[in-house]
Amino acid sequence: MPMISFFPYPRCPVDFRRVSTCLAGMSMLLSLSAHAQERSTTIEVQHLQRSFLYHLPENHPVTQALPLVFVLHGGGSEARRMPRFTGMDTIADREKFIVVYPQGYHRHWNDGRAHINENVDDIAFFQAMIAYFKDHYHIDPHRIYATGISNGGFMVQRLACELSSQFAAVASVAATMNEALAASCKPSQPVSVLFMNGTDDPIVPYQGGQVHIGRTERGAVISTQASVEKWVTADGCTGLPIQDTLPDRDPFDHTRVYRTLYSGCRQGAVVELYTIVGGGHTWPGGPQYLPVRMVGRASRDMIASEIIWRFFADHPRL
Repeated sequence: MPMISFFPYPRCPVDFRRVSTCLAGMSMLLSLSAHAQERSTTIEVQHLQRSFLYHLPENHPVTQALPLVFVLHGGGSEARRMPRFTGMDTIADREKFIVVYPQGYHRHWNDGRAHINENVDDIAFFQAMIAYFKDHYHIDPHRIYATGISNGGFMVQRLACELSSQFAAVASVAATMNEALAASCKPSQPVSVLFMNGTDDPIVPYQGGQVHIGRTERGAVISTQASVEKWVTADGCTGLPIQDTLPDRDPFDHTRVYRTLYSGCRQGAVVELYTIVGGGHTWPGGPQYLPVRMVGRASRDMIASEIIWRFFADHPRL
């Protein structure tokens, strides 16, 4: 599995009051390479101007129907950070898919938690983007996917619940399901779902409870295992879970990764969980973008982007 090289990240202050300023500076730094590769588009959705970046794979056959992969930023972040943060452009060029980086309204997604863009119709935004790519490019409608981190990961869960007829698979990193969505989620079709969560995440608790940004509560969520079980039930999975342990590629990162696979689901769907013991509110294989005491540890035992793409590639809609 090829390694992804990330731009060296500056260390941000531990003081939460200064984090936003530091992140803004990091965002500008990370966007320098992104603008050279990504195309930018703005569309109107529900009387709001919504924007997204996207990357077309190099040298792709014009007649080939391409998969479409949405990559969602976390709350307070920006779309332009995500190409460098995830390394998805490199994978898209190699594997031939279109990768889209949508911009959340005021840097947030309406993932169903109270007081987070409650009046913004993000479901309509994603429907509009899917329509845009179907109109402008040769898209495979059976291979539309979404992944995201934190607020973006919670939004991905909402997409799977409410647009299950369009998304074949989704992957949430450092996110579970919020309580309201867990109670209402009734997908019309099976969706393959992957979770990657750290047991020591200081923002999104692995065992469920209140999401915390510093001292601010940002809504209650169910546990990682409860989220997995919701999808096992929704997808009608009947097979016994298969568990294995990933190699400890970096013994100095203080993490270990355990994988659990639930199969035997309707229409070939699967539910998969990567538990990062000792991991934090991070993208495995990605940067340690803030100090460990603020966001926890980034595991070096796996490369999330590679695993997520392989999960998508293996699970088109049948």
